[in-house]
Amino acid sequence: MKEKATMDRDELIFSEYKMYTEQKENFINRNFQTNRFYMATIVVLIFSMIYTGNVVFLNKITATLVFAFFGMATSALWWMNVDSYNTLIKIKYANVIETIEEKLPVKPFTDEYKGIEEFKKNKVFMFSDIQKLIAAVFALFFFAVFVSEITPIFVAVFDKIMSFKGGI
Repeated sequence: MKEKATMDRDELIFSEYKMYTEQKENFINRNFQTNRFYMATIVVLIFSMIYTGNVVFLNKITATLVFAFFGMATSALWWMNVDSYNTLIKIKYANVIETIEEKLPVKPFTDEYKGIEEFKKNKVFMFSDIQKLIAAVFALFFFAVFVSEITPIFVAVFDKIMSFKGGI
């Protein structure tokens, strides 16, 4: 009877482990889908800037300026999202899966995580580093466009202020 209870407990632990590792894989897949979303959004913003570059709102604010602002915001959100997913994946590995694996005869995810950590020590770029680099490059691109679009507005306002002071 005690042997059956031990076997049932082992099966339960293995079932929980299997379910959790499947959820972790689904989580990683959602991460990839989220990255595709951000990349598609950035591509749409770039094409929107190209096709609406001459459209002007509210006197001097161009569509390019608006899309550049949203591009910077999207890039920042993408960067933060990559960090959030990395943190949550590390928690899933280190805190949950490794704890469950302590009760199992083999520890594949613990071994995999140790391998990843060894790989990181060699200062090799990980996929998440590349994602963050892409987000940073797009943020800099959108920032440069934003500055190039907003500078004439500031110059015009400064000129008006200076001409107003000179007229007094």
